[in-house]
Amino acid sequence: MRTTALAWILAAFFFLALDAVWLTLMTPRLYQPLIGALLRQPFDMVAAAVFYVVYVSGMVGLAIAPALAARSVRLAAARGAMLGFVAYATYDLTNQATLQGWSWTVTLADLAWGACATAAASALTVLAMSRLGAGRPRR
Repeated sequence: MRTTALAWILAAFFFLALDAVWLTLMTPRLYQPLIGALLRQPFDMVAAAVFYVVYVSGMVGLAIAPALAARSVRLAAARGAMLGFVAYATYDLTNQATLQGWSWTVTLADLAWGACATAAASALTVLAMSRLGAGRPRR
């Protein structure tokens, strides 16, 4: 239980840090110009918080825990990439199909971001856990 809680805290830290940088840099460059009329100002903090709790929980259960059990940073990255791609595809492709004015550029950028950010956060979590004594992962 303690290992899972630590993994959750680390995964939340890594993913939130990465996502904060992405959103800070890309909102004015990508989202605002392409889907600005669809953006909520200010964004809904409750919905955002619920997303991060659900998403990080999914990362821990589907990518990080299996990778810790296998002692593999590569498995964390691979499973994280798959989870990120599927989750972000669900959101973006649904928007692409249902929202007038949704941009294919946003969809493709988000798919790449979801896969990369989730892979990186999952791998970093497993690496950090190994450094903290939760097992030495094989690379």
